Amino acid sequence: MRVAGVVLAAGGSSRLGRPKQLLVHEGRTLVRRVAEAAVAAGLSPVVVVLGARAEEVASELAGLPVRTVHNPAWEAGMGSSLHVGVRALGEPVDAALVMLCDQLRVDAAHLQALAETFARTGAPIVASGYGDTRGVPALFARSVFPELEALGADQGARGVIAHEPSRVVEVALPGGVEDIDTASDLSRLR
Repeated sequence: MRVAGVVLAAGGSSRLGRPKQLLVHEGRTLVRRVAEAAVAAGLSPVVVVLGARAEEVASELAGLPVRTVHNPAWEAGMGSSLHVGVRALGEPVDAALVMLCDQLRVDAAHLQALAETFARTGAPIVASGYGDTRGVPALFARSVFPELEALGADQGARGVIAHEPSRVVEVALPGGVEDIDTASDLSRLR
C-alpha cells in the first residue's frame, strides 16, 4: 500500500499572532518536526501545503524529501488547503495521511501505526483518537478523496471522519488533545 502525507501548514495562526509553523520546540520548528515525522514514517510523497509566510516556512523544510505547494486561498480556511494538498499528490496513492503542525504528541511511530492499521484493515478512514473525539492525523483511502475535495473552504476533515462512523478505525493518540493555539500553550507543553 502506498500512503502519501499531506501536511497542512498554510494557516496564519491568528490566535497566536504569528505562524505556529515557525515556532521552535526541542530545537526544531513545528513544520520541520511534522515533515520529518512523515518522512521517517515512510510516507511518499509528502506534500506540505503553504500559505502564510510561505517562503519562511518553506525554508524550514530545506534538505527534506518533501514537495511544497502554495495555497493562494489559505485565508479561506483549512478545507482550501486540503483541496490543494490532495490535488497535488499527482501520482497514484492508496491513501493520504493528513497532518497538522501543532500536535506535539504526533511522531513517526504514530503515523506508522495509522498506515499499518489501514494496510491491515482496509478501512476507508483511520483516525487518531483522543479525548472524546476522532481527528487528525487521519488517513483517508483514495475512495474518500472526493469527500475531502467537496469540503467547503472553511471546513476541516473532522466532518468527513464523523459523517459515517462505521467506516472509521481509531488509533489512540495519548495527549492528542494538546495542540498549540497560544504562546502559553507552547510554554505549557514543553
